[in-house]
Amino acid sequence: MDSADYVSFRDRLFQRIWCDLDPLEPEIEDNERLPLDRLIPLLGEMGALGLLVPRDYGGQGLTIEQYLPVLAEFAKIQGGIRVLVHVHNSFAHALSEIGSESQCQDILPGTVTGERSVAFALTEPDHGTGKDLGTQARLDGGEYVVSGRKWLITNSDIASHFIVLARTPPAGLSAILVERDRPGLTIEPLPETMGCKGGQHGQLTFDNVRVPASSLIGREGEGEEHLERALEISRVFIAASSLGTAQRALDLALIHAKTRVTFGKPLAERQAVQRYLAEMAMDVYALRHMLLDAARKWDAGKRIPLEASLCKLFGLEAVGRVTDRALLVQGGIGYTRRTSVERLYRDARLNWLEEGPPTVHYLVAARELAQGYAWDDTFAGTAGSAGGNGAA
Repeated sequence: MDSADYVSFRDRLFQRIWCDLDPLEPEIEDNERLPLDRLIPLLGEMGALGLLVPRDYGGQGLTIEQYLPVLAEFAKIQGGIRVLVHVHNSFAHALSEIGSESQCQDILPGTVTGERSVAFALTEPDHGTGKDLGTQARLDGGEYVVSGRKWLITNSDIASHFIVLARTPPAGLSAILVERDRPGLTIEPLPETMGCKGGQHGQLTFDNVRVPASSLIGREGEGEEHLERALEISRVFIAASSLGTAQRALDLALIHAKTRVTFGKPLAERQAVQRYLAEMAMDVYALRHMLLDAARKWDAGKRIPLEASLCKLFGLEAVGRVTDRALLVQGGIGYTRRTSVERLYRDARLNWLEEGPPTVHYLVAARELAQGYAWDDTFAGTAGSAGGNGAA
């Protein structure tokens, strides 16, 4: 989308986020359920369901740099809505990159309207992620037969298709598209989450589920490559969600600090509170520019395994610090549902776990560094760097 069209689209979408979606917060938090019958058509009408779907399939075709501010804006309102939008767009985007033309033609136009939605079936209750997966798919004539269990599968209540990571011996891991109405597939809801209320993170049981051999994404054994690519950019999306939540918490803390008067002075004039606000702004500023760097590299066609994990790590730490301080600035009233800080505090905690916990990202970042990851750094190789190796 060109710059002028993007600015116009973004501004209209932001206005509707606050006018049409933000007022749903009390209902969703009280009922712990998204009003899907109203929400999905509304998101489709707003253009929020095809943000990363190429225009050839009817989507908005945003670049990653254009998409991140939109996702960050969604992260300022009720968290269940943000999760739905994030997962729906992330894996429509993944399918557009790794799916066949026939798979994309069949599914992607429907994701734009909300008639279809793609979810990612990776995590398992009895195994670790990646090579340790227990779900298997064996080829039987012209069909794959899928058996196993997945859980914590976000958007399991609305997904029309699941990208299922399964073992296909002897080739290794493979990605297979499974429609939700296939015989033998059972979808059960898991207990409600602490924050990001309303979305469903379900358990999927595959009891000899048969799908056509054409449901294979790419070739057998390419599942690990597909997994890494999909999660790499999705980790940047989680960091953008952290940015939006952190920015909203900072905004609310500033409003309170300037209007709450004690002993004749606004809180914003007290040195201890000023330090909190400055630290919060520092985290927001740093995260915003980390994300901009990662987005521009991805849009330029580069892989960013190190940058993605660093964005995810810094994002979860930053949003944790910012929501902590926002609660401290607001004091006791911030712990009540009279303000949104209590909800932001709970919603942010999901960011620790989405697309891998911190331990995974420390491992990924350290591994990439140890293997000689080539930094694409504006300051690398400039005059005065140590030995020309980019040390600043």
